[in-house]
Amino acid sequence: MNQGKTIFSQIMSFIPKNIFDDLVSEYKGNYRFRTFSCWDQFLCLAFAQLTFRESLRDIEVCLRSNSEKLYHMGIKGNISRTNLSRANEVRDWRIYARLANCLINEALSLYAKDDLIYKELDSTLYALDSTTIDLCLTLFPWAKFRKHKAAVKMHTLLDIRTSIPTFIYITSGKVHDVNILDIISVEPSAIYIMDRGYVDFRRLFLLKNKNAFFITRAKDNLISQRLYSHDVTEYQNIKYDQTVKLTGAKTSCLYPDYIRKIKFINKEDDKEFIFLTNNFSLPPDTIANLYKDRWKIELFFKWIKQHLRIKSFYGTSENAVKTQIWIAISIYVLVAIIKKKLELTESLYTILQIFSINVFNKVLINQILNKNEYLIQNHCPDNQLFLFDF
Repeated sequence: MNQGKTIFSQIMSFIPKNIFDDLVSEYKGNYRFRTFSCWDQFLCLAFAQLTFRESLRDIEVCLRSNSEKLYHMGIKGNISRTNLSRANEVRDWRIYARLANCLINEALSLYAKDDLIYKELDSTLYALDSTTIDLCLTLFPWAKFRKHKAAVKMHTLLDIRTSIPTFIYITSGKVHDVNILDIISVEPSAIYIMDRGYVDFRRLFLLKNKNAFFITRAKDNLISQRLYSHDVTEYQNIKYDQTVKLTGAKTSCLYPDYIRKIKFINKEDDKEFIFLTNNFSLPPDTIANLYKDRWKIELFFKWIKQHLRIKSFYGTSENAVKTQIWIAISIYVLVAIIKKKLELTESLYTILQIFSINVFNKVLINQILNKNEYLIQNHCPDNQLFLFDF
């Protein structure tokens, strides 16, 4: 039975509050704040993400118009644009980054039990990519990207089996994608799937030496010598599967070992793709299918940009931008956790839409969602429904 908790309070009850309090103590998040705690800030920005608020004024007006319900939402501080702005500027964004990583670990453990793809593979499957978030250079000079443009990049390592991001790193737009290979913690036996932007043979060779596998696409100027050709007669879309050695003046030194080269033809549009990998045991069509599944990270980027607030920001400092992005990631993962723990059948999109207009209602989450079983999921493109719709 519902004990008078609002939908918003029920959602926030899935946050590990003890861990959050420990993080606040570690980073001294409440230092010099008397009437507006870190928890108040998180709840306000979480409310903004769930209800699609556009600005600090928007957040303030909406919450103050429901002031009699704030206590039941867990917000005890003084809600004002000044307090929110100051908190976003000075409170360490790492509090919310660490919280998001705790939620990510919980979500991974929940969804790992429902692995329905590539059951024959023992390896963990990761897709590595980045998305660029455009900013105004005048307002965000610290994020200069080009002469008249500012941007930040969100570098993400996505677990393909669960569609949960396991690693996120936020940089200015100038940082090249390939540099992230120096930062990620490499998991032995895991398969890292990347596009051509990550082709750096020195870094790929280091990845191989750490007993991990990579799958990527070859650049057009690749120079190599064929050593062996493998039989591909049983694979309709595979033109060749070769073991090659790089013979370029630089690449031969950067990657001195053998590498596997596979040419795949998509017969629907006659496009050709050349894949490079250091995995010699998987069938060539499996390599091609794994690279195709890299598209899940593009769906992840598209989903959070369309349904969360990470394209317009409530503050202009680097700290404010990172705080907002990490809280957005926390909400994404939190909704995924709720979906799994409550055994909800609706898509993340549907759950988020229902939450957005019912945050102040005092009814159980299961009840409010069961009332909306008749809703069909045609409000968003079909390719977004793959996220957590097992």
